Amino acid sequence: MFQQQTSNNGVQSGARLLDIIYHATVRNVRKSHGNAIFALVTNIMQTVIFVMAFFVMFSILGLRSLAVRGDFMLYIMSGIFLFMTHTKALGAVANSEGPTSAMMKHAPMNTLVAISAAALGSLYIQLLSLAVILFVYHVAFTPVVVYQPIPALGMLLVAWFSGVAIGMVFLAAKPWAPAFIGIFTTVYARANMIASGKMFVANSLPADRRHMFDWNPLFHAIDQARGYTFLNYNPHYTSYTYPLILSVVLLMVGLMGEFYTRKHASISWTAGK
Repeated sequence: MFQQQTSNNGVQSGARLLDIIYHATVRNVRKSHGNAIFALVTNIMQTVIFVMAFFVMFSILGLRSLAVRGDFMLYIMSGIFLFMTHTKALGAVANSEGPTSAMMKHAPMNTLVAISAAALGSLYIQLLSLAVILFVYHVAFTPVVVYQPIPALGMLLVAWFSGVAIGMVFLAAKPWAPAFIGIFTTVYARANMIASGKMFVANSLPADRRHMFDWNPLFHAIDQARGYTFLNYNPHYTSYTYPLILSVVLLMVGLMGEFYTRKHASISWTAGK
């Protein structure tokens, strides 16, 4: 009589899982800061600092001629937004709670919920930050005009999804080599400062240098996003299908690796943390 009664109905089970993910996402958003508004403001300030730093750098170095014809600030923001979304999603998933976390001792909680909450929490903060920054820029400076807003938003989701997929691979490998994976995650994030292509467009790259960036799904997502954002730019050398296909493959590899890791989880992995 002390057993919890559960339903085998698929719809009810799915609704229950979504409810758990929702509450776990709220907890994840509030985890770093007790005040969710403060967490949002912090993320907005990080993005604004990135945008202003690149604006000053482009102006001082005389690189504004490399940008797409149109709103120069929107050109910078289109790269920064996708870069931040990708990087934050990767970090959130890679550092999400694993099978030895204390939260896993609670019956409804599992690693799928933890990973989903980390990914969705990251996306929620980024979308809110994007909306606030664009609204302020639109009202205070100049009207924001996006050529195809829905596909442009789709490329933001592609950047987020690719970050989730790569983060899953790092999460699965992290318990086996935590120091190496931690360093590699940092190196990957720093390399994307240049390899993401947010400072230039693929059409302007010489053919012998383009292969240095073609491997990066974020490079394709940013270039495609600029094609949907600006009327005067048509990307010829990138595709949105590549990051999607690569992300699905990496996600499957990460899920299989996480399943294997969970089966071999040991409480000693968290010792000393």
